[in-house]
Amino acid sequence: MYLVNPTKSAFFNFHYGIWAIILNVLFIILFLPLFTLLSPIIWIFNFKYNPGPLLFLQTRQGRNKKPFRMIKYRSMVLSAEQNGPQWAKKDDARITKLGKLLRATRLDEIPQVLNVLQFQINVIGPRAERPELEIEILKEIPNFQERLTIKPGITGLAQIKSGYTNDVDGARTKLMQDLFYIKNQSILLDIRILIGTVATVLKKLGY
Repeated sequence: MYLVNPTKSAFFNFHYGIWAIILNVLFIILFLPLFTLLSPIIWIFNFKYNPGPLLFLQTRQGRNKKPFRMIKYRSMVLSAEQNGPQWAKKDDARITKLGKLLRATRLDEIPQVLNVLQFQINVIGPRAERPELEIEILKEIPNFQERLTIKPGITGLAQIKSGYTNDVDGARTKLMQDLFYIKNQSILLDIRILIGTVATVLKKLGY
């Protein structure tokens, strides 16, 4: 079994590795059909209100800084980063009306099932950050890359606790939560994170 968490024992890595594989497979079984079903619907709305690609591919830092292309439904206008990479802001004018709905309900994350299929990420783990923004974060938080000792995930403790953040202070808070997760990683904690993720989505659906 591959090494899941270098801070844990071989016994933990073996059994947790099996759990991670089962969770990833279940996620693929559940969400690959949903991705197939949603894609043409979202494409139609995009075509009408904000023509352009359905999917948005963005370079992120994976485990041990290995880069990969994260796949999401496009939620911003095509010219969103014509002035270079930048943090997403609250009430960001670059986010489309459809994009606001996709982000609020986390539906924009569903295409990452393709990243799971390619073994680039797990269902649960620290959020993969953009290399350009990580450079800025490292100036203020030198140990930020410690969160990359395990494979990143679609959802995680920091995501359900802090949601979207758009500055270094937010990154510092998420780092503490990610390091807590790495130290205390367990199947039980993962189940709690999954329940928290579902609760977050349902709360947004109730708006």
